[in-house]
Amino acid sequence: MSYFVIDVEADGPVPPLYSMISFGAVLVDKDRKLNKTFYGKTKPISSRFNLDAMAVSATTRKMHLGYDEPQKVMEDFFDWVTDNFSGRAVFMSDNVVFDWAFMNYYFHKFCGRNPFGYSGRRIGDLYCGLHKDPQIKWKHLRQGVHDHHPVNDAKANASILYQLQDLGVDFNF
Repeated sequence: MSYFVIDVEADGPVPPLYSMISFGAVLVDKDRKLNKTFYGKTKPISSRFNLDAMAVSATTRKMHLGYDEPQKVMEDFFDWVTDNFSGRAVFMSDNVVFDWAFMNYYFHKFCGRNPFGYSGRRIGDLYCGLHKDPQIKWKHLRQGVHDHHPVNDAKANASILYQLQDLGVDFNF
């Protein structure tokens, strides 16, 4: 299996009512360098947007309108994922219900299918399960910058997987 940590920034809570602004992905592998990344910025697919949501990623509507065509970005990302996995591609995220919703919708809309299949994993749930405590705090484990740039956030979240591996989780990177 190949593990990809993905982070999405969006201009609202749900596709297709709102649009993905940008996303970052990192392949988590045994070299622990987190240097295989993908960054995409997509034009809006909806006329709706929430300024508070956009402020999280320091994006204005004018900037967002100037981003790349979603069709091309998603095709390029699909190719990048399929070029960088063996066995099965596993989608992982800090907030999988949010990130997955946007990625799954965009993959199906623009590529006809999702290379991750029909499921994803939440990083925090792995940590909670390892400690047998569904309320245990885990975000302090992030290493690196968490600044709402999606590649930085994906890398910081991916660093947790290496810590989980050190604690005995067998990812078999």
